[in-house]
Amino acid sequence: MYVISSGVVEGIIADRFGKRGEQFGPGEVPTYSLPLQICEPPQGTQSYALVLEDRDAFAVTPGFSWIHWTAANLQRDFLEENESVSARDFVQGVNSWISEGLPLEDCTGYGGMAPPDCPHQYELRVYALDCLLPLEQGFLYGELYRAMEGHLLDSCALRGWYRA
Repeated sequence: MYVISSGVVEGIIADRFGKRGEQFGPGEVPTYSLPLQICEPPQGTQSYALVLEDRDAFAVTPGFSWIHWTAANLQRDFLEENESVSARDFVQGVNSWISEGLPLEDCTGYGGMAPPDCPHQYELRVYALDCLLPLEQGFLYGELYRAMEGHLLDSCALRGWYRA
């Protein structure tokens, strides 16, 4: 299994998916989400989950990586650009923008890249699962991983850099 995105070209994430984009939510959080295509999933895949994480954020946060997007119960092998905002056929979790004091509902879904100090590398990890997960819109990061226990068929990652 592997994942590709037309929003990541030669290891660089296009400006429109982060702080140099044109679509923002409350708190000026970038909300225009990456497209993706999941290729060659394992037999028995019933759904996908995903996590978009910035581990380079550790240096500029109080010691944690930054979760930009979590989603679960995706039953198709693709997402178009901006489907974090428009699609209703999967559930999305809370991102780390909640640490900025924004309400839970404003931090559910895609919260794009905004590295303050230098280019950061982001990892989009996709999980193939043998079931739908018992999660609701606004789930927490830890709830996703607990729900996936015993249901993981495969995973893959796509990495890209976004400039400061």
